[in-house]
Formats: sequence, C-alpha cells, structure tokens
Amino acid sequence: MSRKRSIRERMAEMADSRRNPKKPTPPSIFEAAQLIGKFSGQRIDLLSANIQNEFGVCGWILTILSYLLIFFTLPISACMCIKVVQEYERAVIFRLGRLMPGGAKGPGIFFIVPCIDTYRKVDLRVLSFEVPPQEILSKDSVTVAVDAVVYFRISNATISVTNVEDAARSTKLLAQTTLRNILGTKTLAEMLSDREAISHQMQTTLDEATEPWGVKVERVEVKDVRLPVQLQRAMAAEAEAAREARAKVIVAEGEQKASRALKEAAEVIAESPSALQLRYLQTLNSISAEKNSTIIFPFPIDLLSAFLQRTPPKVDNNFAFPTHKAGGIPSSS
Repeated sequence: MSRKRSIRERMAEMADSRRNPKKPTPPSIFEAAQLIGKFSGQRIDLLSANIQNEFGVCGWILTILSYLLIFFTLPISACMCIKVVQEYERAVIFRLGRLMPGGAKGPGIFFIVPCIDTYRKVDLRVLSFEVPPQEILSKDSVTVAVDAVVYFRISNATISVTNVEDAARSTKLLAQTTLRNILGTKTLAEMLSDREAISHQMQTTLDEATEPWGVKVERVEVKDVRLPVQLQRAMAAEAEAAREARAKVIVAEGEQKASRALKEAAEVIAESPSALQLRYLQTLNSISAEKNSTIIFPFPIDLLSAFLQRTPPKVDNNFAFPTHKAGGIPSSS
C-alpha cells in the first residue's frame, strides 16, 4: 500500500507542477560574480588572441597612435584621409600589410589612415593589348607570322591585386604562348579560313587560365597571317592558274551554248523561207549602219541557185576562127 501511495503522490506532484510551474530562482550575488568573472576572462583572452593574430601588439599600438595623430591634426589630416575613386575604379586597402575586410572600396569616398594604410586603384574598364607577331610552324610545316589583339577587363579587383603582380602583363605573356600552342595544331588553310573559330578557342582558353587572377577575357581577334614571300608567289601562281582554267571552262561552255543556239536558229530558218529573207534584210541594215567607205551587198543565194540549175550552152567543135595573112585582107571562104 505504501508503494502504491508513493506512486500516486508522485503523479499528483507532477500534475501540480504542470498546473503551477515554479519560477526560476535568481542566482545569488556570489554566484553572479563568479559567472561574470568567468565570462569576462574568456572574453579578454579571445580579444587578446584576435589582436595578436591580426596585427599583433605593435600593430595595435601603431593603429592607436595613428588615430590620435589624426585627431590632433584635424582638419589637415582629413585631406589625407579622404580619398575618392571613380565609377570605373575600385580601391584595395591594406592595413599594416594585411588586406582590409569588406573587399574593394568604391565608387565614391572612402577613408584611410595615412600612417598604416596603403591602397591601390584598379581600373575595371575593358583594356586591350596587341600580341606581337609570333613565328609559328603550322601543322603542314609552313612557317607563318601571326599577330592578334586581346580585349580583357578586371572582374575582381581584390584577386587581381593579391594573386598576381601585374595582371595585364601576365595576360599578355599568356596570350602569346596560347596563340602559338593553338595555331601549331592548325594547317595553313585552316589559319586562313577559320579565323573566327581560332579566335573563339583562344578566348575560351585564356578566360579559363586567367580566372584565378580576377581577369575576364572578353574577346580575341587574329589580325594578320603573314606568309613567306616565296610561298606568296607560289600561291599567287596557283590561284592565277586556277582562274585561267575556270575562264577556259567558261569560254568553252559559252561556245557550246552558242553553237546549240546557232543550230536551232538554222533549223528554224530552214523550215521558214521568209525567215531567211528577214535575216538577209537585217544583215543589210547592220552593214549600212557601220561607217565604212565600201559597202558589200551579198548576192541572194536563191538567185544563184537559179543560174546554177540552168544547162550550159553547147559549143560547136567544127568552128574555126578566121586566119590573117601577112600584108593582105582576110579572105572568106
């Protein structure tokens, strides 16, 4: 029974505690002091660790002295602390050699501490440079000189300053090697005909290679492909021979078509005698239009045929021509 009562009592106590929850008792003054001391000590330790890890004790001392110097030299120091960057620029700030958090500043006004801060402006506009002519051996063993133009811009000012010394110069050198590597796998015919594909391939390769530098390659254009003089002469002779062959083919095709037309015209004229008379009159008209002193009138063929069809006159073989005697009158017998 005692055990059952204890269980019932416990269940009643739990129900009472749910109905009437007890308010938490505030800690005593002694307990509060212990907690404050514990947390404040940890906070001071964390702050000191952050100071030592970020700038160090000397760095924070220099920072405090710089702020004091700025405060005591106002408003002259304000001219040195206030900087302005344009809309197309960004400023990367370093404090005691460390990159300031928050990324690049700008556009507009930003503040620096002259004694401990340094900054570097980065132009975000599209820049361009020319790749010097590169002597390249093509896939079909032809030496050519190729130059190009590269258009790029800085996509991340912070990375372009911290990851590479000179982004523009590094991109230019990389463009030279990329141009040689890509064109070395192409034939001369592909270089001359597929410039757009070569430019696109070069732009993709450069863009992937310069992404860790904060550089975005916008466009690449192949300017000129210079061939050796002897090769130019050989290609010119080959092109001239090809043109002459095409011209001969065109002339032969024209003569073939003209002969077919003349054949058809002759058949039409043969079927219609009136067409022949019209052609005869047209020929006379064209002859008279020319400025010639001598005009030739062709004799109609039909008239000649009439004379040719007549039989020739018979000749008497017994006919004798009269003879003349010297010093006398011809006699008639």
